[in-house]
Amino acid sequence: MRCSSRSLPMLLIASLFFIVLTGSGQHVGTSTVCAEETRYTCGMHPMIVVDEPGLCPICQMDLTPLKQGTGGQGDQVIVIDPVTSQKMGIRTAVAASIPLVHTIHTVGLVGYEEGGQWAVNAKVSGWVDKLMINESGQEVAEGEPLLDLYSPELVAAQKELLIALKNLRELKGSGFPDAEKDAKSLVDSSRRRLELWDISAKQIKRLESSGRVEKTLTLLAPTEGVVSKKQVRQGEFVQAGAELMEISSLKKVWVYADIYEDEIPWVKVGQTAEVKFPFSSKSIFAPITRFYPYLDAASRTVKVRIELDNADRGLKPDMYADVTIRSEPTAPVLTIPAEAVLFTGLRERVFLALGDGRFEPREVRTGLQDENGNIEIVSGLAAGDRVVTSAQFMLDSESKLREALQKMLNPESSDPSRNEDLEDLF
Repeated sequence: MRCSSRSLPMLLIASLFFIVLTGSGQHVGTSTVCAEETRYTCGMHPMIVVDEPGLCPICQMDLTPLKQGTGGQGDQVIVIDPVTSQKMGIRTAVAASIPLVHTIHTVGLVGYEEGGQWAVNAKVSGWVDKLMINESGQEVAEGEPLLDLYSPELVAAQKELLIALKNLRELKGSGFPDAEKDAKSLVDSSRRRLELWDISAKQIKRLESSGRVEKTLTLLAPTEGVVSKKQVRQGEFVQAGAELMEISSLKKVWVYADIYEDEIPWVKVGQTAEVKFPFSSKSIFAPITRFYPYLDAASRTVKVRIELDNADRGLKPDMYADVTIRSEPTAPVLTIPAEAVLFTGLRERVFLALGDGRFEPREVRTGLQDENGNIEIVSGLAAGDRVVTSAQFMLDSESKLREALQKMLNPESSDPSRNEDLEDLF
């Protein structure tokens, strides 16, 4: 048998036990015996298994009978006398089918409604001759003047429209219908060009009425809201397509709440969330409207969106909020107290209380855990099974030590897949 450096301490300790036991005159055997043969063990040191009654060579307590198969897994069963169990403070609970409920408390951040945000762009290159809205956060109404833009292209387009109008007036009633039709088409295309450059119909009408080319033309606000971003200064030259400012509506705001990975199964679109703000004791109840389909790599959370009406402008973007999401009860599932489960990294284990001071380690697979400390058991237990909820760490140590000695005394029966548990013991 090949011995690694990590298994050497285990072998030394096991050998020491072996020397002590054999030196006392007791015979130490393995747990593989006939079903009719009665063996004896110590409640404090279950690794002691002998053929005859007597005293434990370690603690000098009376040995108790042990029969093969009484625990369901033979050498896995730990026997502890009632006095020792009481001193260890062993408590148990029964596995039962109950519905699970969970409440999530998280932090929300207020943001703009994305559908209510507009970018104001320059469709032609030119100079900002006058900036009427010159502050971030300034409120604007739909159609309110934002800035006057001087552009040679706009001046040329105005001249083209006025020439086309003059030509159309001269050809009316001339007796050349085709020429009149072409002149009208030229007027329409000149108007359309100005409209595509965000020149309003009112400005175009004023140009046609006055017949005078204006040096600058005014860009108007496409919607009402506040200037959430301003990227232009008076007198600045701007290229066609450059974003000059952003206007955001505050009639409605979005609250983004962070949900951790283990809480994702408890949250669904349509659930009602309770939102509270530090400046008010009033709670706002609103449904979750969006569960974003990606995870934030830095915070390891998924965002959910809650939409709130904000007609009074009381909620401001980037405000913090306390968000509470209460899940609906699940269908009844098999559960035990969460403190009964030992998580070893690769396995999840509980200790089954078999009665008469006998305890058996049992591997389980867990699922959801609720706010009341109950955890779902997917496999490994049945309803009515009684599990240990306290002092199971001492039982786990006894179980691993016993298994280590069994491996030492009976290497042929060892399970390589469980070596990591034994090495953790030492």
